[in-house]
Amino acid sequence: MAEIIQEEKGGKKKGHKGSPHIDMTPMVDLMCLLVTFFMLTTSMSKAKVMEINLPEKIKDPTKQEAPKISASRTLNVVLGPDNKIYWYPGTVKPEEYNNLPPMFQTDFSASGIRQMLLERNRSLFKKINEYEQQVVSGKLVISQDSLRNAISQLKKDDDTGPIVLIKAYKKATYGNFVDILDEMNICGIARYTFVDITWYEEKMVEAASGIPSTATASTN
Repeated sequence: MAEIIQEEKGGKKKGHKGSPHIDMTPMVDLMCLLVTFFMLTTSMSKAKVMEINLPEKIKDPTKQEAPKISASRTLNVVLGPDNKIYWYPGTVKPEEYNNLPPMFQTDFSASGIRQMLLERNRSLFKKINEYEQQVVSGKLVISQDSLRNAISQLKKDDDTGPIVLIKAYKKATYGNFVDILDEMNICGIARYTFVDITWYEEKMVEAASGIPSTATASTN
């Protein structure tokens, strides 16, 4: 409590206790500024998530035919051990199980898997890059949503780029999945999916990496 000294008649001083007063007006202004600050910073920050386009849910699997994939466009990418990537084009026929094709080894560097994907997706990547450059240079004025829709349409209309089948060896890591998805987006790959690795592909990875073979033929 604050004490206020008052002088009375006769020269005597008498202490008088009074309640202190605090002006809250500046605090109200400060609260308004803080609320505005947090509202702006929250709206500008975006959640760090990865967008993945999933296929439509099949209502009746018995009536759904498997999509036909051109062998000439098929590219098998296998996530291997030690952050390595193994790949081979086309498909393996049953009569080739005893004479499997070789796998090519690469990595996640710019001169590795990215260069290989760009070479096989050169036509579509060029179209997407030219479209983005028109937006950046100001020749084409559209919103970001319109840009994404236009790129999606270019990917939908593409009929020359690779169809990438991504598979994982048993020693692959979760980080490899994230890295390969980044490469798909960077290279503008229109069609890719995750599928289970086969026994003969495990054998091919082990042969390419020098791992003792443990894969056996499926009895199903």
